Amino acid sequence: MAEHIVRHGRETQRLRLKRRSEYSARVTHPKHEPDTREAAQAGLFPLPNVVLFPAQLLSLHVFEPRYRQLVSDVIERGSQLAVPRLKPGYDSDYYGAPPVFEVCGVGHITEYARLPDGRFNIVVLGFGRVRIVEELRGEPYRVARVEPLQDRPSEAPMVAETLRTELLKLVRRTVPHLSGPARDLESRLRGAGTPGECADIVAGTLIEDPDERQSLLEELDPTRRLTTLIAHVHQLSRRLPGMEAAPPQRLN
Repeated sequence: MAEHIVRHGRETQRLRLKRRSEYSARVTHPKHEPDTREAAQAGLFPLPNVVLFPAQLLSLHVFEPRYRQLVSDVIERGSQLAVPRLKPGYDSDYYGAPPVFEVCGVGHITEYARLPDGRFNIVVLGFGRVRIVEELRGEPYRVARVEPLQDRPSEAPMVAETLRTELLKLVRRTVPHLSGPARDLESRLRGAGTPGECADIVAGTLIEDPDERQSLLEELDPTRRLTTLIAHVHQLSRRLPGMEAAPPQRLN
């Protein structure tokens, strides 16, 4: 099986891109938005137990020949890269086209290092959700038509804002007791424009279980995502040494 080094959070910003590299660069994209066409084309970089959220940074070491070509083409064309999660049981057909979850994160390569032997180190910035509509042929790597997925408009905007406020309070109380990239979570949330974006930043940082991550990625109702994350952070706070969890806020 190909080895892919995956890191989440702020630590991905410093990949040591120049280490033993032949060429390294940053890539600037004018917009980090999903393609608004009904169905756009995207190269697929399927990975086991990896779920890419919007606004999340993901670092990868790429050495399998077909994915070296994929990364090279994505960089040259400035195209989007979809990162679907492989379904359980992929081992027997890893080098073929094993099944993947239809809903996945999509992003742009923002930094890369091309190593002398053709391998890559890359940083992918997630910017949206897509659903895989149809896989296409014609490339050595997997390609698909994908449709962008948007959050459903909330039927109760005030409830969503109340939930966001509650989640932010929990994050402020919790992050000082955490370590690593999670300690920067509060500052990252300042750039969240909507309750859904807030939920995605928290999910991409604090949720580790792949099944939970996949479920949250597929959930297009921001209110439900926020409710799930509030419960998760409450549970997390109860496990942290020296921190007494606050009771959940009643919303009615």
